[in-house]
Amino acid sequence: MRETPDITRKNQSLDSVSWNILGQVYTPKQMTDDSFSWHATFPEETFVPPHVHPHQDEYIYVLEGRIDLILDGKTTSASAGDLVRMPRGIPHAFFNNSGKPAQALFWAAPAGKLVDLYRRIHNMSSPAEVVKVAREYDVVFLPPISSAADTPAPAHV
Repeated sequence: MRETPDITRKNQSLDSVSWNILGQVYTPKQMTDDSFSWHATFPEETFVPPHVHPHQDEYIYVLEGRIDLILDGKTTSASAGDLVRMPRGIPHAFFNNSGKPAQALFWAAPAGKLVDLYRRIHNMSSPAEVVKVAREYDVVFLPPISSAADTPAPAHV
């Protein structure tokens, strides 16, 4: 898929699509083989558990609110105007612990199989099923945790 000159307007998505991914709303803004971007709305207390993209770099530009993160084993947070860089192969997770909705622009390069994954898990209610299916689309989930705590979880031996 090649890029086309156009504008995806505020409050619009490609093909009038949005996906419900475990309570978060993902709205595709741009799709090519080289990259994929989507607007994400994170209601309070929603999260994406620790996972790895072996073949993609992923980025988050925070538009509104705060997103707490675990990035390569370290806890941190990003607020409006911050850019989070998550290179391929680096474990990461994000959480909305702020008490208010957060919004961000995400993108991944190359696009890989993310679009197909989001289509498949749209409205899927079981996190366990999402974790199981994601592996088929080159997203590997790690053992779950409940939030971006102030201290890293102890290593398991």
